[in-house]
Amino acid sequence: MTSANHHQRPQTGLLATSRLRSCVTSLFLLLLLLYVLYSSSLILLPPSCPLPSTLQKSTSSSTTLPLPLTNYSKGNQQEQEPIILPQKSLRYDTEAKHIVFCIAASSSLWDKRKEYLKLWWKPKETRGVVWLDKRVRTRRNEKLPEIRVSGSTAKFKYTNRQGDRSALRISRAVSETLRLGMKDVRWFVMGDDDTVFMVENLVRVLSKYDHNQLYYVGSSSESHIQNIFFSYAMAFGGGGFAISYPLAKELEKMQDQCIQRYPGLYGSDDRMQACMAELGVPLTKEPGFHQYDVYGNLLGLLGAHPITPLVSIHHLDVVDPIFPQMKQVQALHHLFESTKDDSASMMQQSICFDRRRQWSITVSWGYVVQIIRGVMSPRELEMPTRTFLNWYKRADFTAYSFNTRPVTRHPCQKPFLFYVKSSQYDKGRKQIIGVYARDQKDPHPYCRWQMNSPDKIDSIVVLKRPDTQRWNKVWILETIFFLFLCNYVVRFDMLLMFLTCLTYEAVCITLVPKVNWDLNSTKRYCLKVISVSLCPL
Repeated sequence: MTSANHHQRPQTGLLATSRLRSCVTSLFLLLLLLYVLYSSSLILLPPSCPLPSTLQKSTSSSTTLPLPLTNYSKGNQQEQEPIILPQKSLRYDTEAKHIVFCIAASSSLWDKRKEYLKLWWKPKETRGVVWLDKRVRTRRNEKLPEIRVSGSTAKFKYTNRQGDRSALRISRAVSETLRLGMKDVRWFVMGDDDTVFMVENLVRVLSKYDHNQLYYVGSSSESHIQNIFFSYAMAFGGGGFAISYPLAKELEKMQDQCIQRYPGLYGSDDRMQACMAELGVPLTKEPGFHQYDVYGNLLGLLGAHPITPLVSIHHLDVVDPIFPQMKQVQALHHLFESTKDDSASMMQQSICFDRRRQWSITVSWGYVVQIIRGVMSPRELEMPTRTFLNWYKRADFTAYSFNTRPVTRHPCQKPFLFYVKSSQYDKGRKQIIGVYARDQKDPHPYCRWQMNSPDKIDSIVVLKRPDTQRWNKVWILETIFFLFLCNYVVRFDMLLMFLTCLTYEAVCITLVPKVNWDLNSTKRYCLKVISVSLCPL
């Protein structure tokens, strides 16, 4: 008896344990089902009283309006169907005609700097006013904006000993332009007479923002010291900044009183930021506006441009011409001609590698192709090389407001530069054909590395499909490179696939004799994915 009971006790324990497990499992499944039902009700059912902010902001989803109390009867309260607003796009149909430029200019430099304006000004498309300190001589049929003289600023105090009183009149340019009463204006864009705007890219950037709201759009300086001295919350006027029409109206009402409260400020842009602070409007930063508070060669900056539309370039009298053996105006005209078929892709950097030759290749589209011996990581290649000097010449590399890398001292890692020579659209291929020629006057020291050298390459042909909507969507872009190497052409098909915020770069190489241009009949050797980097949001 005792022995039998002794053998039955484990069975009873096991039975109790199994029942307990089944109960816990059932309870867990029941709680999970209740949670799913509760969550689905929150997601699927519209809110009974949405926040006011959801009714004002444009979203991709429909918005439900709250029901007025008068729709309920005293007796039987019948539930009325909610009013559904139509969906709105995240982008606005802003065009060049909706933008008015306010250009600050000096009569003493007008004859020289008006040539910069002629590069980007389109009389039948763009609108704006040049504000000068006094009248200047003009010629007929010059492709220039309307020229006006700024109003008197004698009543305003200016106590900054390092600056100039012209900052007062320049800071009032937006308000004076507003008073002209132009119609159908959405944005006022401020800039200097030595600022070059890429108008199409400016339109693309401003189309992201609701012009009916208060917006102050621009960017900071490349110099950390400048940003500390003025403010990281300030849009630097040389690089240009945009003010929405409602904000311009509010600014015009109070700007004269605001200026009087800041007599010790240095320039016009810090006075504008002071007034923006009083209005409670923060700076919305767009890195495509370039103040370029630097000296020297812009190759390092433009060759590794951030993933954003290039909107403006400033301080053109201070920096070197962007193309060698050219004057600045000629070089800028060459840039516009090279990128006219796809301005959205101007200066956008692509990175690829030749695994067999152990080369790193970067392409700044419409500007330059660089070939470097050895394999460098994309993290290094996307970082600007310090081919330029800080605005404060005694400052070192820590005085920049972004990451940089030094110019290599190793003779074998000096990049071979191929600047864009010509560009045209091929209707048959539906691609842009760009020819990049090597800078023969760029010396290269002797290299002892036992590896292939790019010094035998004379020119590179880049084929690209134009995509004016590249900043509006997730996109796929094909770029093809032809390297003229001895009697062969090395072809690179680089496929950039933007998916889940990652960029995958796949490179295919094809050897083609120079005399044979039948690319479809050649044998192609494809390599695997060779790099991963972040893509724009």
